[in-house]
Amino acid sequence: MDETRGAEDETASLLETSFALDSDGSRIAQARHMAAAFLTKVRDDHGIPVVTATVEIVQLIVSELVTNARKYAPGPALLYLRVTSAVVRVELWDSNPAVPAAQALDPERIGQHGLEIVRALAQTVIVEQIPLGKRITADIALIPATA
Repeated sequence: MDETRGAEDETASLLETSFALDSDGSRIAQARHMAAAFLTKVRDDHGIPVVTATVEIVQLIVSELVTNARKYAPGPALLYLRVTSAVVRVELWDSNPAVPAAQALDPERIGQHGLEIVRALAQTVIVEQIPLGKRITADIALIPATA
């Protein structure tokens, strides 16, 4: 076995985590806490700079994505977080193949702002249909431009 490759694989696995979601709404809070704990571990154990603002942004994005998955997808979902170079990648897979669309601006509208929030906070957002549903991927800078 190539020891260098093994060390890279071990480091990579330490810089990613996943969280299975069922239909229980309490999983939303657990997903937010898991995201914060993961980024704290990345910072403390690996010396990767993760500022508080990034943790808060990731928690908000996780909250929006998980809330929508629980609200609109009939089956299980999977949340996946990974730190690569200068970004945190948040991916959410769910069983609903319907691709969400941002609504027209309406100050009177209550709710349905999730995708708008995610797009405003992330560097990139990709929404794609997959064979058993959809995947939403959001990349967030480890150190926001305003930090």
